[in-house]
Amino acid sequence: MENSLYSNNNNKIKNDKSIPVLSVKNVKKHFKSGYGKQKLVVKAVDGVSFDIYKGEVFGLVGESGCGKTTMGRTLIRLNEPTDGTIEFMGATIAEGIDSNIEAIRNAKKILKTQNDTAKKLEAKQIIDFNKKEIKRKNLGNQKRNYELMKKMQMIFQDPIASLDPRMTVKEIIAEGLRISGIKKNSVIIEKVNEVLEIVGLVPEHANRYPHEFSGGQRQRIGIARALVINPHFLIADEPISALDVSIQAQIINLLNDLRNKLGITVLFIAHDLSVVKYISDRIGVMYYGKMVELASSDELFKNPLHPYTKSLLSAVPLPDPHYEKYRRRIVYDAKSAHDYSKEEPVLQEIKKGHFVLANSEEMEKYREELED
Repeated sequence: MENSLYSNNNNKIKNDKSIPVLSVKNVKKHFKSGYGKQKLVVKAVDGVSFDIYKGEVFGLVGESGCGKTTMGRTLIRLNEPTDGTIEFMGATIAEGIDSNIEAIRNAKKILKTQNDTAKKLEAKQIIDFNKKEIKRKNLGNQKRNYELMKKMQMIFQDPIASLDPRMTVKEIIAEGLRISGIKKNSVIIEKVNEVLEIVGLVPEHANRYPHEFSGGQRQRIGIARALVINPHFLIADEPISALDVSIQAQIINLLNDLRNKLGITVLFIAHDLSVVKYISDRIGVMYYGKMVELASSDELFKNPLHPYTKSLLSAVPLPDPHYEKYRRRIVYDAKSAHDYSKEEPVLQEIKKGHFVLANSEEMEKYREELED
């Protein structure tokens, strides 16, 4: 008989490119430290936009420190966005206020420096409008829709650090159910046992502690914890980076099975491009907080355009001794690869579904590359 998690999940449909489960619009997450002139601003995520559609796996790749994990944690609101808008299942779940603060700051400068009455009046209107917007956004961010947010879950990168060592597997998995209001112990045990079987474990594991499991089994427990409340959207934050290669394959195949059987939409964050190509429908490449290229999996590997994407692909090893003997690593240096002194780059669609971060001059060059 089909598992109830499989049969009851109303996400169980094929990829639907007309229904964005998640819309990210110019999202920024900046971390600030220090005071006054010594204040340091780290732009972990700096103006990223993309949509993830129902039933697809969206891969997010880039080197360490590029902002992938911060993006995932901001989507699920473990971090609050500095600016931009996040929409989930048609509802706005978070809005940043940095652009409103900047607009007020600029308007106040106009009030101090301008004598023109019309410009002063316009500046006052800008200040009033943005103050109202800040109040509206802050109120909206405080009113968390817990029923909606339950439909978004996260698999954390480190399976050891993300599981409480003092709790049994049953308690770890059941915590989400209890928070959701399920109190009946027989129902909790049934759901915990069911989800353990789905991720390839057995009910007998429920009474053990995390330290009694291997790394791959601990990651399965993390996946079970995310699945137990029947989510629609899953953020998998480098779920295989701490695992052996053979265990990585098991976890990847498990996620693929869950996507196919449950119809869950997945944001898959990883370093390994070969793994991301295998599991993802579309791939976004991040560099220093920005999305530099976004395309379907096949298109990105066939026609990489941004120099950073080419650099990442040149580092992917292949099981071919002859190819490996002559493979040359492409080194990406942002300062020498681009000249943005005259025009700043924006993410533009160069062909249907293929976006690249470029200015006008670079776009012409990339178009010539595609024609060759």
